[in-house]
Amino acid sequence: MNQTKIISTVLFYICSVLSGGYLITAVYSLFCLATDFSVTPYKNSKFLHINYPFTEQPFLNIENNYSYIIFSFMLVLFSYGIFFWLSAKVFKVFFQPKLFTKEHIAQLKRFYLFNIFTPLPIVIIASFFVEVESMIWGLVFIHFMLGIFCLFLANIFKQGLHLQNEQDLFI
Repeated sequence: MNQTKIISTVLFYICSVLSGGYLITAVYSLFCLATDFSVTPYKNSKFLHINYPFTEQPFLNIENNYSYIIFSFMLVLFSYGIFFWLSAKVFKVFFQPKLFTKEHIAQLKRFYLFNIFTPLPIVIIASFFVEVESMIWGLVFIHFMLGIFCLFLANIFKQGLHLQNEQDLFI
């Protein structure tokens, strides 16, 4: 179990950093696009550079049309920020002193609900406005399978909580 705690701790911190990176990038990009701060158009304004703060160095390169900005850029940044935040919460479950708790089951449930029910509707809606590459459908499938796996894990945790509570009653 010690190996699991070490690995889950490392993954918790990695996912936390990734989540923070995605969400900070999303908020910064939204701010830049809304205020025109640190944004440089190029190629006859077909594309935009979102620059590093207070520099002229490009940080992100995006197409300059609303459909792309909303569905292929901002929605992806926010969705993966949430995904990695929820992943960090799941990994945190595995290095806690007590494994089977209602809160841990709730964390697993949030993760599987997000992965099962969020990617497909987002991609379907986005497909009406932007071209969706075939690789994206593979990512949707991977998220779905990850959600199903976590659903099974949540059900195991529910059974573990039930058995743990029964055992507590007998002691």
